[in-house]
Amino acid sequence: MFKECCPELIPVMEKLAEENPHIDKLIQRHKELNKIIDEVEAGREHMEELELEKLKKEKLHIKDEVYQAVIEYKKANNL
Repeated sequence: MFKECCPELIPVMEKLAEENPHIDKLIQRHKELNKIIDEVEAGREHMEELELEKLKKEKLHIKDEVYQAVIEYKKANNL
């Protein structure tokens, strides 16, 4: 998830997830979506293209929300 694009944020994200159940749920959902999308794209699972696109959009929305929360957490905690 964030390891590819923002590895420096992982420790902050983990700390935030410990403190914020909503962010933790978002991160878990993102991981779940990532696994599903990977399975479909690898041909191990089948899904209609429209449904796959919906999952990708949801995943991106979650990523954006978590990223914004991490940035705000860093600012608030002078990290």
